[in-house]
Amino acid sequence: QVQLVESGGGLVQAGGSVRLSCAASGRLLRMYSMGWFRQAPGKEREFVAAFSWIGGATNYADSVKGRFTISRDNAGNTVYLQMNSLKPEDTAVYYCAAGYQKIIASMTSPEGMDDWGRGTLVTVSS
Repeated sequence: QVQLVESGGGLVQAGGSVRLSCAASGRLLRMYSMGWFRQAPGKEREFVAAFSWIGGATNYADSVKGRFTISRDNAGNTVYLQMNSLKPEDTAVYYCAAGYQKIIASMTSPEGMDDWGRGTLVTVSS
């Protein structure tokens, strides 16, 4: 089991940037693929970005490609989501999730992820 704690959310103007962090703890962290998901008010939780436990491959939702970047520190303890050119529609609670040996192509749905953080709210004002 992996424990995840997100931080870095807040209020930002449209066009601005925010970097989210996810601090992970637990055993065998390097064998977990990591992902970011988000849930806007009244909507279902949706996939944002994923970082593979093998080779560091990444995958993004079409809505954030070219604007968001997921990364992981060398120790494997922290995952980041750099969000640029933010839009009001990016407003949501952002969740960090971990999937044991998960193939990132299968991480486009919240189902199947093993562990979740409690989320951090990002509000983008117009």
